[in-house]
Amino acid sequence: MKDTLTIALSKGKLLEPAIDLFKRVGLAPKDISSESRRLIFEHPASGTTLMIVRPSDVPTYVEYGAVDAGIVGADILMEQAADVYEPLNLGFGFCRLVVATPQAAVQQRDGRHATKLRVATKYPNMTERYFTQKGIPIEIIKLYGSVELAPLVGLADRIVDLVSTGKTLGAHDLVVTDVIAESTARLIVNRASLKLQYRRMNGLIEALRAGLQGGRS
Repeated sequence: MKDTLTIALSKGKLLEPAIDLFKRVGLAPKDISSESRRLIFEHPASGTTLMIVRPSDVPTYVEYGAVDAGIVGADILMEQAADVYEPLNLGFGFCRLVVATPQAAVQQRDGRHATKLRVATKYPNMTERYFTQKGIPIEIIKLYGSVELAPLVGLADRIVDLVSTGKTLGAHDLVVTDVIAESTARLIVNRASLKLQYRRMNGLIEALRAGLQGGRS
């Protein structure tokens, strides 16, 4: 049995609140920082190792047992449908996955279309499911960044993207026309680790739950 629990934290907007939470419950070293270039931080006192990885990679690390647990947005879990256990909604990092349309096209409704709508997104699976359920034929344009630019240059008719305040959409004359899902940070756990190290994994879950409630384990 391993002596250390290894946990993957997502880079980006979820990292700082995740670090704060782990420090609050005594599971992170003092030198861990979102500004550091280091990607692995060991905390021998608690038997915890924290790894900082790309958000979209966190479910893969957890599912295949490279790490025991991870912190990741629900949007990524819904998109990837990874085989992991999800015991805790951490509550921070709230955002929405939305359909956004150019302001000039808002008067046009998504009824029947002579041609397929072109939809730019980082979330092809969730986008396809949403429009299929609506009975709207689409062509998905997969992008990895700056999705809001696609309608401006004629690459797409709509976008599906993650938003928190909506300011970026507004700056590009895009209007939210529907909300596909809401997302917050989640703790996910490798299923084998949960069985083989149940006491420690359950301790981790309860410690983080206590930390969210303002306590310390």
